[in-house]
Amino acid sequence: MNRIYTVTLNPSLDYTVSVENFRLGCTNRTETECLTVGGKGINVSTVLHHLGLESTALGFVAGFTGREAAAQLTARGIGNGLIFLDEGLTRINVKLQSVEGTEINGQGPDIAAEKYALLEERLSALAAGDVLFLSGSIPASLPEDTYLRMMGKLAAGVLTVVDVSGEGLVKALSMHPFLIKPNQHELGEIFGVTLTDRASVLPYAEKLQEMGARNVLVSLAGQGAVLLAEDGSVSESPVPEGKLINGVGAGDSMAAGFVAGWLEKQDYSHAFYMGMAAGSATAFSEGLASGAHIHELYDRIVADHTDKI
Repeated sequence: MNRIYTVTLNPSLDYTVSVENFRLGCTNRTETECLTVGGKGINVSTVLHHLGLESTALGFVAGFTGREAAAQLTARGIGNGLIFLDEGLTRINVKLQSVEGTEINGQGPDIAAEKYALLEERLSALAAGDVLFLSGSIPASLPEDTYLRMMGKLAAGVLTVVDVSGEGLVKALSMHPFLIKPNQHELGEIFGVTLTDRASVLPYAEKLQEMGARNVLVSLAGQGAVLLAEDGSVSESPVPEGKLINGVGAGDSMAAGFVAGWLEKQDYSHAFYMGMAAGSATAFSEGLASGAHIHELYDRIVADHTDKI
């Protein structure tokens, strides 16, 4: 049986609030507020859980905010492999729903070398067939090639998913990750180009494959996604019809859905449609997608593509 692990180096408590008629320089009072554990790998673990797959979340937490993050993780039914740091605090990210796109993200604690070594020790226990998600930015206290170093500690046959932007992604390609999932802006930044549609991303997805990636899944927000698979096949799809409610976590959900689909059937088309369904279901929801919503959208996406054949 495949064991699944997710790494979130810098988890957070996300304090999401709505404020009617927000005004700068004044005292504003919240209408709604919510404090939830967050981070890209934790989002992946949550969606996998909604799809009936168990995973263990790895990473670092600190202080009273770290204890709350760990408690919420356990309450979600996700395996808790978090390492507690001796100093600092798990960051709090403030997300102001009433002012679109307005967030204040905390820095998070420094990760001491001996604590990082504990994480690498845990990674060395993974075996062939296990799945490891490496998701999110790398904290300033760790080098840019941290994901590359982690992958170097893994046994042969571990399936790695790398979801990070910029130099961290490029450095990891030499270890031949099973899946990378840049969006079109991140892909364009790597090569210094502007990518605007599904057709334009394919040549640059091919370049990433030439640099070492096995499967390249590129998300394009409202325009859908494109998969360049290891077997040379190309899958693409627009977003299914629905109302955008919350784009936060949609990319993480897409990666989770893709891997869930792959583990189920080892079929790239099925995995791609599951990824599309999971990403879209989160975008159409207040929070992360439910399993039922994902399967509903999956059926719609497959039906739409079947009708066009």
